[in-house]
Amino acid sequence: MIQYPILEKGATIGVTAPSSGVPIELHQLLNSAFKSMEKKGFNLLSGETAWTQDKAKSASAKKRAEEFNKMMLNENIQLIIPPWGGELLIEALEYIDFESLQIKWVLGYSDISMLLLAITLKTGIATAHGTNLVDLRGKYSDDTTAMWQTVLSTKRGDSILQHSSEKYQKEWQHDMPTPYIFNLTEETYWKSTGNEKVKVQGRLLGGCIDTIRHLVGTPFGDVQNFKEIYIKGDSVIWFLENCELSTTDLRRSLVQMKLAGWFENCTAIMFGRSSANTPVDNYTVEDVYKELSEELQIPILYDIDCGHVPPQITFINGAYAEVESDNGQGIVLQTFI
Repeated sequence: MIQYPILEKGATIGVTAPSSGVPIELHQLLNSAFKSMEKKGFNLLSGETAWTQDKAKSASAKKRAEEFNKMMLNENIQLIIPPWGGELLIEALEYIDFESLQIKWVLGYSDISMLLLAITLKTGIATAHGTNLVDLRGKYSDDTTAMWQTVLSTKRGDSILQHSSEKYQKEWQHDMPTPYIFNLTEETYWKSTGNEKVKVQGRLLGGCIDTIRHLVGTPFGDVQNFKEIYIKGDSVIWFLENCELSTTDLRRSLVQMKLAGWFENCTAIMFGRSSANTPVDNYTVEDVYKELSEELQIPILYDIDCGHVPPQITFINGAYAEVESDNGQGIVLQTFI
């Protein structure tokens, strides 16, 4: 059975960096995010790692894990939000005390999604794939991003509905700041390999494929064990997003996941928008999606609101979801059962 944390008003948020922290020259971003969250009524408790960064990590693997473990054990903290992602979270996994984790939300994406997926697979505790802390520093959030708080406040047994965004950000325009951080200029349009209406249901699992693929074959990526213990054979909907991979690297990663059994009893795979997916020898990402759809005999949705091309829907690892997509628009109904 999946265990769902719940976020209450006035909660204390723990800020720690199990991957990358914020270097000194960008501390104003973190300070701004703290002020914004405090205006929303939250209390914030920051660890040391959030403010340090060197050699592609916030601190040593042991220090990162130790700080995370302490925040998970701190009964005053209801939610942990890292500043952002990074590169080397995988180093800290072996030092995280999964057996002692308390039932509280961890929210993030990018490299953080490796930790999120590992927690849900090993413990059955739901985790939240969505915005990071630094992107909550605006005066307000766009409608899609803002749903994180409502989603995390959903009670066990209840459902929460989210819609595809109206527009997304194609590129950062730092010389044109907006009150909600993102420069939303492009029309959102969800696509499917069959160019037809898609309606699927199953348990959500996923994250940034660049990082979560490295859980394959480790004690932190036992999808089969998770299915047997926590969701009793329910089907799975995977949500994935590509940060930096070429089409051939993406294809290799997906085949590896397939060969490892990750896509068994899978009803659909959803891919977020990406500025990567660089074609190799005329091999496009659409080719990758089409081949995967044909091999697994399931629909593939792509260009959805997930990942490094914001805004993002808040997807809950472990939640039961009904996903529909038609004419470029999508809805995601998640039920906490």
